[in-house]
Amino acid sequence: MSVIRPLRIGNASGFYGDRFDAMREMLTDGPLDVLTGDYLAELTLLILGRDRLKDPGRGYARTFLRQLEECLGLAVEHGTKIVANAGGLNPAGLADSVRELAERLGIPVAVAHVEGDDLLATGRFPGALTANAYLGGAGITACLEAGADIVVTGRVTDAALVSGPAAWHFGWAYEGRAAYDRLAGAVVAGHVLECGTQATGGNYAHFTAHRPDTFRRPGFPLAEIHEDGSAVITKHPGTGGLVDPGTVTAQLLYETGGARYAGPDVTARLDTVRLERQGPDRVRIHGVRGEAPPPTLKVGLNRLGGFRNEVVFVLTGLDIDAKAALVRQQMDDAFARAKSRPAHVRWELARTDRADADTEETASALLRLVVRDQDQNAVGRALSGAAVELALGSYPGFHVTAPPGKGSPYGVFEAAYVERADVAHIAVLPDGERRPVPPPGGATRPLAPVPAPDLPAPPEPGPTRRAPLGLVAGARSGDKGGDANIGVWVESDDAWRWLVHTLTVDVLRQLLPETAGLAVTRHVLPNLRALNFTVEGILGEGVAAQARFDPQAKGLGEWLRSRHLDLPEALL
Repeated sequence: MSVIRPLRIGNASGFYGDRFDAMREMLTDGPLDVLTGDYLAELTLLILGRDRLKDPGRGYARTFLRQLEECLGLAVEHGTKIVANAGGLNPAGLADSVRELAERLGIPVAVAHVEGDDLLATGRFPGALTANAYLGGAGITACLEAGADIVVTGRVTDAALVSGPAAWHFGWAYEGRAAYDRLAGAVVAGHVLECGTQATGGNYAHFTAHRPDTFRRPGFPLAEIHEDGSAVITKHPGTGGLVDPGTVTAQLLYETGGARYAGPDVTARLDTVRLERQGPDRVRIHGVRGEAPPPTLKVGLNRLGGFRNEVVFVLTGLDIDAKAALVRQQMDDAFARAKSRPAHVRWELARTDRADADTEETASALLRLVVRDQDQNAVGRALSGAAVELALGSYPGFHVTAPPGKGSPYGVFEAAYVERADVAHIAVLPDGERRPVPPPGGATRPLAPVPAPDLPAPPEPGPTRRAPLGLVAGARSGDKGGDANIGVWVESDDAWRWLVHTLTVDVLRQLLPETAGLAVTRHVLPNLRALNFTVEGILGEGVAAQARFDPQAKGLGEWLRSRHLDLPEALL
């Protein structure tokens, strides 16, 4: 049997607003068969939805067009195909704009797009601003099989940007035991690539263990995917950053939950993933098993939730708690007199002050008031008037970081699920043919927790030292709607025996008191020496609602690493 050469596939965008020059860098720093770009997130679709309200011709990531204007000739010259979800809410509009750009530049390219994810017009989700099903990679595969040089999509899963081209390159089927394993391997590789430089040392917990200049400008990642679904994660030679088992593990844990990582094409078993260092900046992913996908598709819904406003009072010097109590009472009285108390009022006191501080800033604490309401006046004029009127009649040293404005709209994200047959997945080929992409005809498998794995024997008792958890463990955290996940991993078997028996849900609650009263689930991933915690509801109604100081839970893992535990001295 002939062996098809590996597919070299890279990423040039992890979000709408990522490094503009990344597309050019990825095309010039080394060879690629396919270059992907991930431009969509829950918050991005809300932004694009508001754009579409102003102009129905918008709704896509316009940065992608500006990047193509610089790089389309390079891509054609190097024979690199481009696959991106920059189409957002209007993939057909973006595809037309790409064709117009190519004609203006005099560069002949075949452009295709994938649509059908947008369910807003179906009327099934009243009150939604956007309603998009998460499609798989089969539409991308069909477009590439038809000769497309550029494929733009709407809301496909982030990993589909990699698994779709892999299925095209190797001629993979989308059904059957062997197909599921191969697809699952590509999905895992896609998940590693999707957030760009987070796989090459960006936002990396152990960055201080390397030379200070290592992470100044990380290169974007690429994967060499093999016919059996295994992959090597790497980057172009000479680019910044780092690829090692730690950076790959961190990204594998990012925004995931349990051992079953579900997608429209396959459910990948994260508890089967094995990592192997192959050399400098090369990590092999292998052993990934796949299962039939769930019977339904996830739908991301965004709606406008109302209006929000905030003001930050600066409390300096002595009597911080008394000052906070005074201004809180004064604001409550002002709302009562005005008969316009906002529907939601949230106070947070950040004790950033230090005793006997040698600068005024370090002698100050911040008291943050966030209000939300359906009525813009209730969060605008009412808040502004109440706060400003206290300027000469409140606590000593009264001032605010900035006067409150008139209030701004905020969004709410939630997930729904629909039957696969209710979503028309369409590949619009370069010649204009609209080819339906049928859902997989094989069996589906409802999601269920995997049985608890066997745990290693606990370590022998020994001397301990009170110290931060981060001295022995890495972590990465992120958001999924109103929930957050915190992935924690260690790098040795001895540390794993200690971690898995020590960091229970109860201990996590003690270390992170903000999780009190919330549902917390612990997932055990022995192959990665990792635990993944899901904290339900800690982000309220999601990032766009900005209900929390850290609305995307980006720093939640670092807060956990900073908390002190009794650590075995043998690990230190």
